[in-house]
Amino acid sequence: MAKSEKAKALAAKQKAEAQAEKLRKKHSTNPDDWGRTRQMVEVYKVTKQHDPKLGLILALSFAIPFLIVLGLTIWLAWGSWISFALWSLMSVMTGFLVMMLVFTRRARKGAYKRYEDQPGAGEVALGMLNKKWHSTPGIAVTKSYDAVHRTLGPGGLILVGDGEPGRLKALLASEKKKHDQVLYGVQTQVVQLGKGDGRVPLDKLADHIKKLPKQLSPTQINETRNRLRSLDAIRPKAPIPKGPINMKGAHKAMRGR
Repeated sequence: MAKSEKAKALAAKQKAEAQAEKLRKKHSTNPDDWGRTRQMVEVYKVTKQHDPKLGLILALSFAIPFLIVLGLTIWLAWGSWISFALWSLMSVMTGFLVMMLVFTRRARKGAYKRYEDQPGAGEVALGMLNKKWHSTPGIAVTKSYDAVHRTLGPGGLILVGDGEPGRLKALLASEKKKHDQVLYGVQTQVVQLGKGDGRVPLDKLADHIKKLPKQLSPTQINETRNRLRSLDAIRPKAPIPKGPINMKGAHKAMRGR
């Protein structure tokens, strides 16, 4: 009898904890706690602030391919209800796919526009990289909020200078030297974020990194990550000013993950 009462009490406690966690996530402002639908809604709201015609563009991007495929459906499948139903479903799926592709592209563009020229903006671009890349924002930050970000992936180890080039020169050189001493043979590449000769604009940074020639295998990436942990362990985490929203969860929606 005592066991039964304990089991009931434990079940009630677990149920209460599950409900509390569900309620916490419902009211959470952290994108990591949101479901896919809420992430998409929040990304839409933020993007629309900088892209007022977003709703119309998405409606057209759905309607045009939908109507084209539907027209072909009527022409090719008329008379066969099974074929007509299947092709009609295909027209909806085609319209939705095109709409999501357009939405993803414009959401990325909106994010870049929103954070361009803000301290730590490079974190937004690094967040657009896929899971093969392991990014660490703000491994070093100056009092003027010039920052050095780091990403590691198939293209190697890249340090991204984010801020005024003159002020960053010494910081980038120092960080490159530290990483070269730890990585033994893994080339440390340096990229300067910004506009102008020798620099990479914010909206081009992710593509620039993705196009780098492959240098490291998955095994080499894991080995390098372990070495980087020892380097990071001996210095404090540098703070980066946060934007109006935490973009971490939003990146997942914009990558279609």
